[in-house]
Amino acid sequence: MRLAPGADLPVEVLERPDFPVNRGALCGKGRSAPALLARDVRLTGPLLRDRPGGPLRSAGWPEALDRVAAGLARVRAEHGPDAVGVFGGGGLTNEKAYLLGKFARVVLGTANIDYNGRFCMSSAAAAHRRAFGLDRGLPFPLADIPHTGCLVLVGGNPAETMPPAVRYLRELRENGGKLIVVDPRRTRTAELADLHLQPRPGGDLALALGLLHLVIADGLVDHEFVAERTSGFERAREAAMAHWPDRVERITGVPAHRLREAAGLFGRAATGMVLTARGPEQQSKGTDTVGAWIDLCLATGKAGRPYSGYGCLTGQGNGQGGREHGQKADQLPGYRSIEDPAAREHVAAVWGVPAGSLPGPGKSAYELLDGLGRPGGVRALLLAGSNPAVSAPNAGHVTERLRALDLLVVADLVLSETARLADVVLPVTQWAEETGTTTNLEGRVILRRRAVDPPEGVRSELWVLRELAARLGVPDGFPADGFPVEAERAFDELRRASAGGDADYAGIDYARIAAEDGVFWPCPTPDHPGTPRLFLDRFATPDGRARFAAVTHRPAGEEPDEAYPLYLTTGRVLAQYQSGAQTRRVAELNSAAPGPYVELHPRLAARLGIADGEPVAVTSRRGRAVAPARVTEAIRPDTVFMPFHWAGAGRANSLTNPALDPVSRMPEFKLCAVRVEPLRSQPAGSDTAGADAAGSEHAREEAAE
Repeated sequence: MRLAPGADLPVEVLERPDFPVNRGALCGKGRSAPALLARDVRLTGPLLRDRPGGPLRSAGWPEALDRVAAGLARVRAEHGPDAVGVFGGGGLTNEKAYLLGKFARVVLGTANIDYNGRFCMSSAAAAHRRAFGLDRGLPFPLADIPHTGCLVLVGGNPAETMPPAVRYLRELRENGGKLIVVDPRRTRTAELADLHLQPRPGGDLALALGLLHLVIADGLVDHEFVAERTSGFERAREAAMAHWPDRVERITGVPAHRLREAAGLFGRAATGMVLTARGPEQQSKGTDTVGAWIDLCLATGKAGRPYSGYGCLTGQGNGQGGREHGQKADQLPGYRSIEDPAAREHVAAVWGVPAGSLPGPGKSAYELLDGLGRPGGVRALLLAGSNPAVSAPNAGHVTERLRALDLLVVADLVLSETARLADVVLPVTQWAEETGTTTNLEGRVILRRRAVDPPEGVRSELWVLRELAARLGVPDGFPADGFPVEAERAFDELRRASAGGDADYAGIDYARIAAEDGVFWPCPTPDHPGTPRLFLDRFATPDGRARFAAVTHRPAGEEPDEAYPLYLTTGRVLAQYQSGAQTRRVAELNSAAPGPYVELHPRLAARLGIADGEPVAVTSRRGRAVAPARVTEAIRPDTVFMPFHWAGAGRANSLTNPALDPVSRMPEFKLCAVRVEPLRSQPAGSDTAGADAAGSEHAREEAAE
């Protein structure tokens, strides 16, 4: 977008039609973003809590930073460095994410740093690396999509989650390509499709294996490609042949003739792509599920070739860059493994510390949150750019763990639900007030320039980390001199730290990004053109071959039963975003999507005696949520849907299951077992009559707000 001086707000948003990704198109969230710059919406000074349970009060920066540094130092001295933790976010700039990881490992010496991106793309990233040796959301630009012959979109709804990208789907169909959408709901995106497959939640793995079975049985395997550019096909073939159409129909509910139609469309197309989003990924078998969809691409020769391949749609503004440079528990900058001795030596040299001083891998996001305040767990947490009191699975439990901390420090631009629980709240800059880079789903590194000054009492996270580091005995290594100099210096150090890694930014600088409308990594030298398309010559594995995954269907972490007979699935709506901490403060967006709801099929509604608009209670083994019913034929009769943007009684993540994928450690947000009842049918004093047990106090606070 472009920004210009605003009349009532500091800036107004203008289109930028020359930019090659969105070509000027913006959704309502982008157009209305200046509303967040208003002083009555955002934080304008630090807040402190003088005693547990006491109110937050205003404070100056010296007092706030002294309190934070003293608290971190005390916990570290009493309980060891791993008792101090850091939790980041996929919306932070690359510079912030990089320095957050450096701060955790160099200043605090803790292994316990992770971020909310673990809840977003970690299963796709794990499958991508397992198959191709490298993870980048898309191995090709979005502009390639209209030129493929058949696109399979699995568990994604870009018509509501990233509307500017929908033009590529429309152009695909205008060019004669076919669009297949896999989703338990008939979403706005599914309505654009040539074929909509509507499996039960958790059926995506079986569905992919069923399609691979049919591709093999119908003679649609590209044997030359398989022999020359892949390994492991025989084991994957054996696994797929156990998933014949009738069996897959029983597992998924998708009719066998629809499976055959989809296999034919994809297998016979000259080129093809599979794109996954959170639907198949946010499962306790998400890595294997994505691996099965990659297998379909490999078997048909639709990878490592023009207008073909597997890709993942990102879920956050810097979902790609946020996981590349060190705020993930097992990674160092440049997408390096923290357990690789050579990687540790390289990064330690850039940081000017002994490699042996760097901690090893820490706990994944939910495991870190689950251990807060417990013996052996994190007792003091610095949190930036995330709102787990709303966004984490089993959120009532996570809220109680946040309350159990000795010290909770939250850096945010608004008083989020998590910030309301904090001992110290640090107000930080936001998008129009800071210079920095982000990396989009294509691997294109983009420069975002500062347009306006923040309020007097607001500081950048880069400044905060430098001030805390100095108070904790590390006066050097965190850039100074103010915007945009400190951001550019941080990026220059990131370039050196990433050099030679998978996500190599060494040849990228601010001037080049501005001149070229972004630069694709890997880009190892200033004269390198960048890499818009990966894998055209070889895959990034040691032998250059892509690896098939021999996987098989298995049940979800929790399936419906007599007590909880329905599936719950969750997702987003067009006018809100993530935990809603920002979008719920924008009047235009709230008028379009004012609150949560429970989507259910007319047959289910009739059986339960529920009318459209009537308040209903949705209960799982973890908690309870209450919201109005929305009766629609767009959803399966065995499934209900809730958007997850709201706190309080309608908090969908009060219900969700934290069962973890064994590889990615991704929680199973996308399905759990629930029961649904009209609110009027529940007697007072029953176990479901109030807010969920673990989060009842939090729900009351939200109601009071």
